[in-house]
Amino acid sequence: MKRPNILFILADDLGWRDLQVEGSDFYESPNCDRISQGGMRFSQGYAACQVCSPSRASILTGKYPTRHGITDWIGASSGKEWRKNNRFNKLLPPDYKHNLDINELTFSQVLQSQGYRTFFAGKWHLGDQGSDPENFGFEINKGGWKVGSPIGGYFSPWQNPKLQSGPAGESLPIRLARETSEFIKCNKNQPFLAYLSFYSVHGPIQTSKNRWEKFRQKATAQGIPDRRFIFDRNLPVRQVQDCPIYAGMIEAMDEAIGLVLDVLQKVGVADNTIVCFTSDNGGVSSGDSFASSMLPLRGGKGRQWEGGLRVPYYIQAPGLVEAGSNCDLPVSGIDFYPTLLELADIPIPTKQVIDGESLVSVLRDEDSSSLKNRDLFWHYPHYGNQGGEPSSVIRSRNWKLIHYYEDRRDELYDLSVDQGEQNDLADLYTDKTMQMSQRLNEWLRLTRARLPESDPEYRLEKEKDRLSQLEHEFMPQLESQHAQYLDANWQPNADWWGSLTTID
Repeated sequence: MKRPNILFILADDLGWRDLQVEGSDFYESPNCDRISQGGMRFSQGYAACQVCSPSRASILTGKYPTRHGITDWIGASSGKEWRKNNRFNKLLPPDYKHNLDINELTFSQVLQSQGYRTFFAGKWHLGDQGSDPENFGFEINKGGWKVGSPIGGYFSPWQNPKLQSGPAGESLPIRLARETSEFIKCNKNQPFLAYLSFYSVHGPIQTSKNRWEKFRQKATAQGIPDRRFIFDRNLPVRQVQDCPIYAGMIEAMDEAIGLVLDVLQKVGVADNTIVCFTSDNGGVSSGDSFASSMLPLRGGKGRQWEGGLRVPYYIQAPGLVEAGSNCDLPVSGIDFYPTLLELADIPIPTKQVIDGESLVSVLRDEDSSSLKNRDLFWHYPHYGNQGGEPSSVIRSRNWKLIHYYEDRRDELYDLSVDQGEQNDLADLYTDKTMQMSQRLNEWLRLTRARLPESDPEYRLEKEKDRLSQLEHEFMPQLESQHAQYLDANWQPNADWWGSLTTID
């Protein structure tokens, strides 16, 4: 039997609520929805971390961030350097690995060793030279290097040393899709792994004038809100999906995905190709571009709540998974590694200790009691630039406990009735809180998690002043800026980031 091909599609910063199939009535994503409807949709799919680099490393290694050591986005400040960000916090975040360790064995390397042709396109953000895609089992690399956002923006020239610039104004997601499609065409007669890792929809938020106008009109027709933001603890959080720039970015990425899916059909390999789609963290509700809302989930990228951790999570496995299947079991990015190897009938190498569990039993509609009963964990001992607080999380069935390092406080939520995490039950269910806290602490100990330390220079008054400025000065500015995006006369610059020179 011929081994299946694998198309793995990874979006950047795309939140759970950013797709039509997940309930958005503003964004348009027919091709992402097509993947969901052609296989199994995991309604409680999670990223391994609320920021990008840790999640990306976890997908490739099958390990929690505490094990591979990348616990923050690569480039974030730690220790005393954190103070230079004009932040006045109680804690100093610990250091973390700034590259994917060369001793890690990725699933791409395993597939390559078993005769798979391997290809990577798009965002890498897992280290500098020596930690490139080529060092981890990818024969071809189109666009993957150390940075986490497109330096030259979403329209050519890219300023990317790993991706030759195309015609002036060429769309980046479309170009990545074309590169992926060409690889598939050239390797249709042998097993392949095509890993399409979009920079979209990470900031800077940029779209073409045509797409902006389309979604500006749509947002206006749906009704302009009185306000878009609330202040939640330490940053404004977007509550409305009506940013036409961001909507255009989702549409461009979705069309790019459609190009690749169509090629699978055209070259006759769709029936033997596993297609996975997910994102590296929740949507950008705070920080970065403040572009989207994850409601009814709380928060977004960088935060410890569901809006920061929950992501789209779809798997197509022709001949195995019935189209339109749904699964409500909590699953994580760490589960792709064992799942894909089992689907390819390749054993997990003994040298690679993984934390993920194969989802094949679920895909086959077989007994999945081990998945039902397992705990999932997250550890983010840092301050995110999207409002994240140093914390660790355990999810056990429907229960979720968040431990905060600033004040050693626990929050407890029953997600079966409170997915928006508004009703903290820690004081009501003290036994449950204690039991989950003990299991969380044991996991932190076993995985040798690094913890933040107190900052002796912390001053409460400075922190209060900063928070007051964010709420009373910065948030009104945000409201004004995002209202302007819907003004018929608005334009970002003279040439719309160069996008007027070509059609994307």
